[in-house]
Amino acid sequence: MNVHEIGPDPLDRDRFPVDPWRLVESYPSDEDLGTTETLFAVGNGYLGMRGNVEEGRHAHSHGTFINGFHETWAIRHAEEAFGFARTGQTIVNVPDTKTIKLYVDDEPLLLSMADFEDYERSLDFHDGVLRRHLIWRTPSGKRVKVVSTRMVSFTERHLALMTFEVTMLEGSAPVVVSSQVLNRQDGFDEYHVATAAAGEGFDPRKSSRFDQRVLDPQQAWNSERRMILGYRCVNSGMTLAVGADHTIVTDNAFEELISTEPDLGKKVYRVRAEPGRPITITKAVSYHTSRGVPTRELFDRCRRTLDRVREHGFDHYAAEQRRWLDTYWANTDVTIPGQDAVQQATRWNLFQLAQAAARADQMGVAAKGVSGSGYEGHYFWDTEVYVIPFLTYTNPSIARNALRFRINLLGKAEERAYEMSQRGALYPWRTINGEEASAYYAAGTAQYHINADVAFALTKFAEVTGDNGFMYRDGAEVLAQTARMFADLGFWRTNSTESFHIHGVTGPDEYTTVVNNNLFTNVMAKANLHNAAAVLTQMKHDDPQAYSRLVKRLDLSEDEIEEWDRCAEGMFIPFDETVGVHPQADHFLDRELWDLEHTPADKRPLLLHYHPLVIYRFQVLKQADVVLALFLQGDQFTLAEKKADFEYYDPITTGDSTLSAVVQSIIAAEVGYADMALRYFLTGLYVDLADLHRNTSDGVHIASAGGVWTALVHGFAGLRDHGGAISFDPRLPREWPELSFPIRVRGTRLRVTLRTKEIHFEVEEGGPLEVCVRGTTCTVEPGAGTTVPLANQGPRLPSFEGTHPIVGASAPTAP
Repeated sequence: MNVHEIGPDPLDRDRFPVDPWRLVESYPSDEDLGTTETLFAVGNGYLGMRGNVEEGRHAHSHGTFINGFHETWAIRHAEEAFGFARTGQTIVNVPDTKTIKLYVDDEPLLLSMADFEDYERSLDFHDGVLRRHLIWRTPSGKRVKVVSTRMVSFTERHLALMTFEVTMLEGSAPVVVSSQVLNRQDGFDEYHVATAAAGEGFDPRKSSRFDQRVLDPQQAWNSERRMILGYRCVNSGMTLAVGADHTIVTDNAFEELISTEPDLGKKVYRVRAEPGRPITITKAVSYHTSRGVPTRELFDRCRRTLDRVREHGFDHYAAEQRRWLDTYWANTDVTIPGQDAVQQATRWNLFQLAQAAARADQMGVAAKGVSGSGYEGHYFWDTEVYVIPFLTYTNPSIARNALRFRINLLGKAEERAYEMSQRGALYPWRTINGEEASAYYAAGTAQYHINADVAFALTKFAEVTGDNGFMYRDGAEVLAQTARMFADLGFWRTNSTESFHIHGVTGPDEYTTVVNNNLFTNVMAKANLHNAAAVLTQMKHDDPQAYSRLVKRLDLSEDEIEEWDRCAEGMFIPFDETVGVHPQADHFLDRELWDLEHTPADKRPLLLHYHPLVIYRFQVLKQADVVLALFLQGDQFTLAEKKADFEYYDPITTGDSTLSAVVQSIIAAEVGYADMALRYFLTGLYVDLADLHRNTSDGVHIASAGGVWTALVHGFAGLRDHGGAISFDPRLPREWPELSFPIRVRGTRLRVTLRTKEIHFEVEEGGPLEVCVRGTTCTVEPGAGTTVPLANQGPRLPSFEGTHPIVGASAPTAP
């Protein structure tokens, strides 16, 4: 029962008009600053800039973030225990270069107070540029046109470009433009206004505040047009340099000033502006970071980046940006003709995935990307399940880079496994630097399924891309060490038969913790164990030298590898014959049912209003758990089992997690609840655009954005790929005439177009590809499209609402 379910279009279309290729704001508002700062953020996976207005005031939370750039701090537990996480990690709000203040007749432009004749702000998905155009009538009655742009480069990961153009339309005036580099992380701006960070009240989804200085100034330098500031994080030792280069083009008389202080750099232009004579200022910005390289070296890197901008000019980088995005959309775009609002929202979500992952370059993809400080900038298992499969099918080179993050941190995972008295490797539930940063182990560290999720993403990548070389060189060791951990964690039990059990873990559902035989964990661990054994067996045949090196390095024996297969075959998969469903874990069905239907909306999400022990006593889910397993390992369940499980768990799934709706949509579509599938999809589609969870201000929900693509391609188009075999069983919504998208499989880009009575395939790049449609296999050849008729779009069952559909189930009043 998802309290966040919405109508077909929840946006205010007077303010945010429909535009299939842009997010447009037709007038500003102070009421949702945090949300719009996130929605209009620009980034490239390395560098992200929130959509704060150039003037620097008004703001919910100023923010510029760099992937992986963080400060550390000691976690203080009220009661210590061995193995508890010791070091917290929080993303740093790096110095702000977005601020460009405007004064006309010494009156500041302030959006919250200004008299506008015209206003439009837009984020263009074609070229990745944030634009703003306004006409301001000053207090003295003069009319001023202000046009600005902001772009974070996809091709130069360390570069952002801004332009600011001012034109007097009526009357002459003294104009001052003050461009700044401001360290907002450590306190106050010029107006002694503190930067918003964690917000007020308890909310574990938000970032924590620092109670001491974070960025220790190292150097400050300027020339006539360039300024560079350098810092070192006090505890983590990470270093940063930020440089800004300016030019001005105008026919007006002007003078310019520049200065730098430890926490502030200013470039000021004083102009005697005449009507019709534009003042155009360009600002090129470069950020470079390191785990500890001295800032003087980072200064040189900034200089080199900015020197190239001087040499090539802004237009060069704008053209490169457009070419990059043209390629991205050719590989990624999902088209939904006749559904312009859905099309706009879909492209916004797909664009956010590019902004979060494109230039992460082995740094991982954080839960909020680089759009905000939510979840302290941590990386979770969400990336492997919701984001990397999307990248694998659309942009495999980016997927490979993202997988490198886990590969590079394998050593830290091995250390953590040893600390937790396990063999192999154990990846942290939440982290930046590879160490576990979750202070609450029950809903954090206990999520051992993270190992299987990492293995799932690696296996999916190899099967879909055919890149066995990557698997043998890098992925196999991760598969081996994660499988080794599960084989060690579980144990054998003999009743009527011998079975393998895993106890004391938490699944994806954080409202049910430290349980025995969590179904999701067991099913995913089974796949991890089986795939690790299969890959190493094949590796021994295909690349015996690499195999030999690996078994020597890990001290592996063939007996151990065979044991992984035996553990997989013997894995206990809980099933209740009486109720006819898979219990989420042992004894889950013995708990009392939470009455979600009568839980007040102001008591949601539950985690903000009830002690964990209260929640843990009930059958109630934060997010899809069993249902997610039904999708990821769908070949392990029958259609009847999926239907029964979906019907049981859907009414007790709160939707308090943004990860649920898209998965519920996929399984609802598969088992025949077509209307529910579309409603859940729309809920996932507008998670951020409509701020459904009231925390979009903390940043984009990147995994949910990946889930939007997953729901479209795996849900409505019915793509399945178990074992690397590509098949389709479509479920096109009756409201949609068509759904079209590309996928990349083993070097071939295949265009899939689904209509009510047919599905059409066309090879756009590469060689022939074999696909299966509802049991019928066909080979799609280049230059010759293949059309398969469809008798229907699957079963269509009436939706069920509210009460639990299981006969005899109790539904007590919520606590």
